[in-house]
Amino acid sequence: MHGTPEARALHAQFPAIDLHADSLMWARWVGYDLHERHEPPLPLAALGGHVDVPRLLEGGVGAQFFGLVSVPIGQRRGLAAVVDEQIDLLEQAVSAQPGRLVKALTAEDIEAARARGAVAALLGIEGAHALEGDLDTLERFARRGVRYLGLCHFSANDVCYPAYGRGRRDGEGLTPFGREVVRRAEDLGVIVDLAHINRAGFLEACALARRPPMVSHTGVAGAFDHWRNIDDNQLRALADRGGCAGIIFCPLYLGGNGLDPVVKHLLHIINVAGEDTPALGSDWDGFIVPTRELCDAAHLPLLTDALLEAGLSERVIGKLLRGNVMRTLSDNPLPTRLAAA
Repeated sequence: MHGTPEARALHAQFPAIDLHADSLMWARWVGYDLHERHEPPLPLAALGGHVDVPRLLEGGVGAQFFGLVSVPIGQRRGLAAVVDEQIDLLEQAVSAQPGRLVKALTAEDIEAARARGAVAALLGIEGAHALEGDLDTLERFARRGVRYLGLCHFSANDVCYPAYGRGRRDGEGLTPFGREVVRRAEDLGVIVDLAHINRAGFLEACALARRPPMVSHTGVAGAFDHWRNIDDNQLRALADRGGCAGIIFCPLYLGGNGLDPVVKHLLHIINVAGEDTPALGSDWDGFIVPTRELCDAAHLPLLTDALLEAGLSERVIGKLLRGNVMRTLSDNPLPTRLAAA
């Protein structure tokens, strides 16, 4: 068990919510079993093996958002099917051990999972290329329980352009179809995720937003200047719409290894955008080498200890671990036809 009794008590009071792990990608590729305790297969916990139910429970993680990854290299069709396969795998994992893993859609579902002693599993799509240019596909995914849509990944698509990657156009915002996607997502209760999108598209999406968006996994440029990280104006635009930003656990984007850089990014968000904005967005299992103390989900209380040492109150840490994401979910309610599905 990792962390001090004080940190673990905070996780018992505020079971953490992580906004992004790519574990279902590995389940699809190599049969990764979410219910089996794993050790990362490579030194330094490189690339994967960071998340499973035993280590989520050990680390005081109450809910995990799983990213749904498809790779649009040389293809436009078949990407939605890849997302469906990953949703199928999560549903199979839930059916295998429903007392330990629960598919969740709402903040109320997350609380119900907590009451059962289970981990809540939520879904988010990484990259709107998975829609294959069809708004009806977005509604179908919403009916299957997808709670956020990342507008971009590492390539341009029908919706927008990446901060870095194939088809990058820094001066271009959302496409006309992209604006339709933002509107339809909000109508469906699907949170608009602004990870990976370029600055112009990010700010335009915030200006359009009627409900809080999020950034599922990112660093902040005010703590470390990097193309992957969002700047202070982006943070303020997000906060103005009531959204939250999950800090990634990758040293490449944090500007250094260890817990101190993670804390630095989280404190910068608080200083610029307020205590209602920071959250956790590990990117575990997402082709990253995580910062050394956060090599897997079981070690998360070590970050809570570092936040206590940095002088954050238990109340603010509770928001950062859980409360800000719960609010963002509640402020993006599902329409009745999907809540009952």
